[in-house]
Amino acid sequence: MISQSMGRQYEVNGDQLVLRQSGVGRPTVVFLPGAGLVGLDYLNVHNAAAELTTSVLYDRGGTGWSDPKGLPRTASDAVDELHALLRVAEVPGPYLLVGHSLGAVYARRYAQRFPDAVAGMLLLDPYHEDTPARMPEEVAQLSEQMRDQPLPEPTQEIIEFFGGLFAGKLAQWPAEVRQPLMEYHRDAWRTGAAEAANVHEVGEEVRAGGAEPDVPVIVLSAMGDDPFRLAQLPERLERGFSDVRCALHGELAASFPRGEHRVLDDAGHNFMHVDRQDAVLQAIRDLLVRQAAPAGSGGA
Repeated sequence: MISQSMGRQYEVNGDQLVLRQSGVGRPTVVFLPGAGLVGLDYLNVHNAAAELTTSVLYDRGGTGWSDPKGLPRTASDAVDELHALLRVAEVPGPYLLVGHSLGAVYARRYAQRFPDAVAGMLLLDPYHEDTPARMPEEVAQLSEQMRDQPLPEPTQEIIEFFGGLFAGKLAQWPAEVRQPLMEYHRDAWRTGAAEAANVHEVGEEVRAGGAEPDVPVIVLSAMGDDPFRLAQLPERLERGFSDVRCALHGELAASFPRGEHRVLDDAGHNFMHVDRQDAVLQAIRDLLVRQAAPAGSGGA
């Protein structure tokens, strides 16, 4: 059993999945974490969103406090699991999907599979299916090398470095949540790499997945320094990669009839929702208003 502060467990297809629900109203905001993160990493914006409407955090199977699951998974498997969980937990729809990085790809796949259940999407520094073809050659080569090699055991210095980063980002979390989160990130550091191991294939799954619904969409790009990424890529390569990602985000937003692209120069990729909680929350507010306006009305 888990503590009430961590969420509630629901049985979905024989697995125990964790979900935390707060607030009242529709549409319901649903946070889809990036690889390596879990629902409670978004507790700050979840609590703020819950003052506006119903808000939900959850852990995908194989992550956080949900039951173990073989990783990586297909996007369809991940979104079918989420759809079933929302039904079992009786979470009211429609849903405003807030997907971060890999979670943004899952949000788009959810919208393809269940278009009538989606009221809008906020995509936080999303992975884009054209990334492999557009990323700088040096980054592509380094990524391939990293994918082909097993992850080395971290040194004590690396453990302390990343522990300090998480401690800083989670400093405002309640102690009963912060400590278990810190321990999870310390012990489950391989999970993010395992979950994202098939990200290119997941991108192709979305490319071939059909039309996405005409709903309001905001794409937020994080262009600030990210210490988590700079620990893996030289600053020069990370900056070039960020420029490519930002261009792809603009193209993604433009592909939606009601899409908008916003750029945050002072937020890093992994914890952009902490670095710029205000901007993420404002985007949620804007989408709640826009989804209520008829398509084509240009609702403010």
